[in-house]
Amino acid sequence: MPLYCTKNHINPSGSGFCTSCGEVLWLLAGYTLASRYRIVQHLGHGGFGRTYLAEDLHRFNERCVLKQFAPQEQASSQLEKAKMLFEREASALYKLSHGQLPAFREFFTADLGKGATGLFLAQNYIEGTTYSDLPKPLSEEEITKLISQLLPVLTYIHSQGTIHRDISPDNLILRKSDRTPVLIDFGGVKQLVTASLNQNGQVLTKLGKQGYAPEEQLRSGEVLPSSDLYALAVTALVLVTGKEPDELYDSYKGTWRWGKEIKVSAKLEKVLKKMLAYKPSDRYKCALDVAKALKLPNNLPEISNISAIATVNVIGRKTLPPIPSQPQGNTQVLVATPSFGWLKPLFLKVAGTGLLVLIVINVLPLLSSLKSLIPVVTPTTTVTDAQVANLVRRRQALKITSRFFNTTVNEAFYQKHPQLNRRSLKPAPQDADLRTDWYNIADDLLNKLDSLSPSARLKLGTYSKSTRHRLKPEIDRQFYQWFPQRRGKKLNPYTYGQIWEAIAFDQVSKLEKR
Repeated sequence: MPLYCTKNHINPSGSGFCTSCGEVLWLLAGYTLASRYRIVQHLGHGGFGRTYLAEDLHRFNERCVLKQFAPQEQASSQLEKAKMLFEREASALYKLSHGQLPAFREFFTADLGKGATGLFLAQNYIEGTTYSDLPKPLSEEEITKLISQLLPVLTYIHSQGTIHRDISPDNLILRKSDRTPVLIDFGGVKQLVTASLNQNGQVLTKLGKQGYAPEEQLRSGEVLPSSDLYALAVTALVLVTGKEPDELYDSYKGTWRWGKEIKVSAKLEKVLKKMLAYKPSDRYKCALDVAKALKLPNNLPEISNISAIATVNVIGRKTLPPIPSQPQGNTQVLVATPSFGWLKPLFLKVAGTGLLVLIVINVLPLLSSLKSLIPVVTPTTTVTDAQVANLVRRRQALKITSRFFNTTVNEAFYQKHPQLNRRSLKPAPQDADLRTDWYNIADDLLNKLDSLSPSARLKLGTYSKSTRHRLKPEIDRQFYQWFPQRRGKKLNPYTYGQIWEAIAFDQVSKLEKR
């Protein structure tokens, strides 16, 4: 991975100094920072930070961990905002104190030479082995013990109004001294740098590791105590099977591979399934509920107001992402609702758009906000509610945004049914066949997009006009094999034009690998 200095000069991985301006990139072993911390060795780095093992000269050379805030390739406005978030998160960490969290030591700015300065967090060093490095698979007894040992930590964190957001085997250390799990990387560089700005200059913090974090966290940044419980359950599955999340989750069916890849007792399976529920409302509300379900000793304190924790970001206040703007052109989002008696349909008119949206309350988390509308189809003789749920889960597993997916399906649907004049479908029986047709179009589109590489799918909705003229005949051939009805028509750059670009992305990637 290349390294960047604060002036955004690019340098080869492993460089100690910037080849353009001479700025210090990596602190070398033996270097003393701020007249206090002597660098012992590098522990690792990512796109936004560097981590060191150091000795604290003010505390009898006691070992500690230094995390340097070093974002790369960020706009100046984002950089300043990220610095502010880093400082405020350090303040929040200062208030946390628990035996299974690394103790916070200091937040400081240090001179790095050549006029450059750096921001650092100093925390206690935990000697031990990360759970990702432990021999696997672990036994069910070991997994149950791990969960029981981490529930008090999560109870404490959540009681302080904070969510960890990044639980995984990499962020759990089996401490050597007492064989107790310690939760690390809480509020560190790796999390903070995922903060970004939307078009209105508001801060969005979409934190978490793909495969471990629940959908609502990755898509919108919303987190609850149940978000950490979800990640803890995935961690348990990875450790008890020795396999990664993508090997344990069936992206086509939208289900975990219970009984196949995942073999645990009925009691533990029941608890883990509830922790892994898609809707936050279907999960355990807090760590105490998990302890009760596992019939563990009742030594966890109650949290008086779980709802008050809600979405907590590094600024220390609740935020809801803004409703995304519609793509250019006369497009609207179709939401067809199930006719289940326990669901309450609600019609809302979006101001300034003339769009009438049908939303279902309490069906899926992303339906509760206009920020991400998910198509839901009324079960008929040919489409069941299970098929609908699997359709949604497949889209999420393929990492295709609901905005792009809905808009693309709607384009094909309304072109097939121009007599509808782009009206929203109703839950009435007379629209049953139309809802089934919408589902079939959506299902067929997912089948085609599944053939793209994960990198190509991830960029759907963000491609800009390209100049891949040399490969255009080959790209066209594949595209029109998939969508023959589009031949001779101008492609909408926000829907099917995006799929053309994704195919081009894969073709170029294959050519570059030769």
